[in-house]
Amino acid sequence: MSEDSSTNAASGDSSDGPEYDVDVRDNPEAYEIGRGEQGVFKVQPYKDELLPHWTITDLEAAEESAAAIYDRFETYREREEFVGMDMARKYLQMGWTRSLRYAKYPGGRKYDDDGSEREPQQWYDQEKYEIAQVFKEYLDRVRDDETYQTARTDWDG
Repeated sequence: MSEDSSTNAASGDSSDGPEYDVDVRDNPEAYEIGRGEQGVFKVQPYKDELLPHWTITDLEAAEESAAAIYDRFETYREREEFVGMDMARKYLQMGWTRSLRYAKYPGGRKYDDDGSEREPQQWYDQEKYEIAQVFKEYLDRVRDDETYQTARTDWDG
């Protein structure tokens, strides 16, 4: 379940660099939280476990997507895998931020061809706005999860 081929093309593959060759489940010390969604297409095996569930094509698919990613979060939490929990958070955050971009900008294009920022339209695409709210609800559940908060504090330590 992915949005379209252009979204998947951004994901890269294992030949993109040495950081793609690290199995972070076996080597969690290699994981860096980073900013926002940083690393969402690099961190294995979590990318391969989460990306197939991610989509913002339509509201029904997005509801299934967010629920499936949250289910993976719960599995990682049960296994005490902070990296998996954080990667699930990143995929939910990506669903929220990307769908908001499509909600505000025709075609999701924030910048014109000359690089100047376009004026956002509130709400250009109402369905994408509703999709954003679905992902935000699950994202907030992750951010508010006490086990996640404790694990993140310990990780940042």
